[in-house]
Order: sequence, then C-alpha cells, then structure tokens
Amino acid sequence: MIVVAGEALIDLVPQGAGALASLRPALGGGPYNTAVALGRLGSSTAFCSRTSNDAFGEALLGGLREAGVDVSGVQRGPEPTTLAVATIDASGSAAYSFYVDGTADRLFAAPDRLPADTRAVSFGTCSLVLEPGASAYEDLMRASAAQGVFTALDPNIRAGLIPDADAYRARFKNWLPSVSLLKLSEEDARWLGGSPHEWLASGPSAVVITRGGDGLSVFTRDGSEHSVPGEKVEVVDTIGAGDTVNAALLHGLSVQNALSERALAGLGADGWTRLLRFAARAAAITCSRAGAEPPYATEIGDV
Repeated sequence: MIVVAGEALIDLVPQGAGALASLRPALGGGPYNTAVALGRLGSSTAFCSRTSNDAFGEALLGGLREAGVDVSGVQRGPEPTTLAVATIDASGSAAYSFYVDGTADRLFAAPDRLPADTRAVSFGTCSLVLEPGASAYEDLMRASAAQGVFTALDPNIRAGLIPDADAYRARFKNWLPSVSLLKLSEEDARWLGGSPHEWLASGPSAVVITRGGDGLSVFTRDGSEHSVPGEKVEVVDTIGAGDTVNAALLHGLSVQNALSERALAGLGADGWTRLLRFAARAAAITCSRAGAEPPYATEIGDV
C-alpha cells in the first residue's frame, strides 16, 4: 500500500483566453492527482486527507474510488471545498489563485495509525502550508519516518499561499531528515534555494528534479547523477504533470521492490534510467490532454 497524504480540491480551469473566460471545475490538488495517478497505474493506494461533505467533496471521493484508491481513511467535515483558479499561459503552463479560508482540508488531524501494509507515504503541496493541517501532516511525516516507512516529499511550491518564505524554507530543511525521496521542479528548487547535494546531506537518499519538456534528473547520495530527456508531445496544459511524475516514481519503485532506502541506493544507472523514462512518458501523456488526467497502465507500458 502506498498512502498519499494531502489536500483534495477543485481546479477551476479557463476554457478560453482572457480573465473572464468560462471556468470548468476539475478534480485536483497535488496529492489528490498523485493518488489518482497511482491508482490508474495499478498500485495499491490509499488517500489520507479531509474533504468536505459538499457536492465537490463527494465528486472528489468519487474520482478516487473510480481510480481504485482506498478512501476509508478520509476524514469528512461540513466546511466548503478548497478552490484553485488556474491561469494557463501560451506554453500551457498553469498558475493558480487559491480560495482556502475556512475550507475542510485545513482541519486535517493526523490518524493514530496508517494501514498495516503501508510501504510508503507521500506528502506535499498546499497541505504542508495551511495550518492547522500543515502541522498534522508534518507530525505524520515524522512518525512514519521514525517507524521506517519510506517517505516521499514533493513540496510543489505555491508561493502565493506562503506568507513567510524564509520560515517555510527553514521548515522545509527540517523535514529533510524524515524524507527518503525528494522530488521537485526546477522552479521549486530555485525558490527554495540550496542544491541537491546539500539536501542529500540532510537526509534523502535521492533527489529528483523535473525540468518540464527538458526531462528529469536524479541525484543520489553516492554522488551519482542520471538524466533522461523529456518526451516530445503537443502540450495542451501542464496541470498534474508533476503529480504524475511523483506517482510514476513511486509506482516504479514499488514494481522494482525498491521502496526502502537500501534498495533505492542499489538501483544503479540502469534502474534509475528506466524509472525516469517511465516517469517522463507518464507526464507527457498528462500534458497532452486538458486538466489533470494521468495515464492508465495500459497507456504507458512497463517500467
């Protein structure tokens, strides 16, 4: 079981040009997209979050169930669902404005325990910013790591939600001793400061950096670096592409029985190259269609 912990929200995606273009609601949120992608790829997946009892909340749970994701551990509440209004530029890249005050996912409480067969837990995005839920997710991350569970972190920076950038950067550094695999975009890396080698020295066994259409690179604790180019595709938008990479990495590691720090260290150049290429293929498919629509296993092939 791979557990994905974090927010589920509704993306409002413009259907044309200009500030007043019609908006189409779409199921989203970085962790939510990651869970759906994992389910579609065939990994045994559970979602750990808190969602609203409103119609959007019901739709979000329905999307998870349709992907085969276990939602039995999802907390519910009467508060509204978080909204994210997307803006798509000429290259297909998305930026977001968030409506988060008083929403359900902010009131997440850390569970007493995760499913007994949990092999990995993934964290990231808004859920690690918005209190009081952020502290609860942080507690779950530290507790999981202390129990020897493989932990993955995709910070997926949304700078507009972070009131104190320096405080967040310090908090990020304090998470690293509890992280097995750190995945982030080039933009996230620039915003956070530091380097893969500095982050590796603080805890993770591997750091994966995505570079959009230019591909992906992994840096490992033994000093190795492996890179693959991006897959060529006509981009509709990039919504969910990074989340798909995150899911593909976790799924691929699970398939290779490498969801442990020791196994991660032994992947070698061939194992990492195959894994990165698999993630690049998955992300390209997501970019080729509107919204966060990650691929199914039948569309992408084996790791």
